[in-house]
Amino acid sequence: METVRLGLIGLGGMANVHVEQLLKLEGAVFTAICDSDVRKHAEWGERLGLGASARHSDPEALIRDPNVDAVLSITPNRVHAEIIRLCLVHGKPLMTEKPFTRTFAEAAELLELARSREIPCMVGFSYRYTPSFRMARDMIRGGRIGEVRHVFIQYLQQWGGPLFETPMNWRMDPAVTGTGTLGDLGSHMVDAARFLIGEPIRVSSLMSSLIKERKDPVSGNPVPVDIDDFAAFVAELEPGVPAVFQTSRNAFGAQNQFEISVYGDTGSLHMGWEDGEHLTWVHPNEERSEVREKIAVPERYKLKQMQDFLDLARGKVREETPGMRDGYLNQRVLEAIARSARERRSVAPEEIGAGWPVKEAGR
Repeated sequence: METVRLGLIGLGGMANVHVEQLLKLEGAVFTAICDSDVRKHAEWGERLGLGASARHSDPEALIRDPNVDAVLSITPNRVHAEIIRLCLVHGKPLMTEKPFTRTFAEAAELLELARSREIPCMVGFSYRYTPSFRMARDMIRGGRIGEVRHVFIQYLQQWGGPLFETPMNWRMDPAVTGTGTLGDLGSHMVDAARFLIGEPIRVSSLMSSLIKERKDPVSGNPVPVDIDDFAAFVAELEPGVPAVFQTSRNAFGAQNQFEISVYGDTGSLHMGWEDGEHLTWVHPNEERSEVREKIAVPERYKLKQMQDFLDLARGKVREETPGMRDGYLNQRVLEAIARSARERRSVAPEEIGAGWPVKEAGR
């Protein structure tokens, strides 16, 4: 199997998760690392067996490195766009974290560049790899619940609540992250809706900053927080399916509660990340009585995200892989949601900017 030489940009917490997955796969080897915090270089260099020449502070130096075949970018939101741009310029396949960019303006600039340059790109919508979500997509497309009538999606976490006394961090700084829970968790909900049903064509939203002050981790003094840690919105999905969404970082008792319910004429599907190996299918029997089946998801739906990334870097592109087109269109919807909350009206994503060109560049 062809070996893929990987360059890792960003040596924070999530890098550990992705690296651990990759090191278990055949044909993956790390040949370079990059982080602005040079104190992390020695630890990660030793961990991955990399000498000083393979330890970078400048992302472009890693991306240009002839010993790097593909780039894994696990970074805060404010550098997503620049790293994607550099990979487009230098022709390097990459996996970039979500949200695609910090703002839609950044996404629009990348669209222009991607019109003339194509690279394999994965955007980190990791829940596309939840087995129950993948199985549900097939069941919906196969008509197992009839015509889809409406959808409910929620993604709740608790770590931002007052009991946890979480200090100020980059996820709460609009200059770094753009939006708060909307971009962090809401981007996954939007992608799930697009993945399972269709494009959002109109949204109406409410975004709130529930915790308005947090401690500065350096000084210990309180600092103001002006970013959403709760968001709710309704959307119309193609072809006219209403959907309800909510997300929060202040949901006490919720660790990583990502749940989806899809209701059709002849049944409904219920799934969640916390038990992603099972899917509940509710449907009528011949007497039209309710049958509730908890189904163990078959092995064919259990594709690892990092295996998909390696395959993408080798030139194998799956239809369901979240690519640059998905990242761009997701960002357009996020901007529509944010505008709706600011202007207190429903907003169509097409008001925000152009769709992706018919030729799916960067897929």
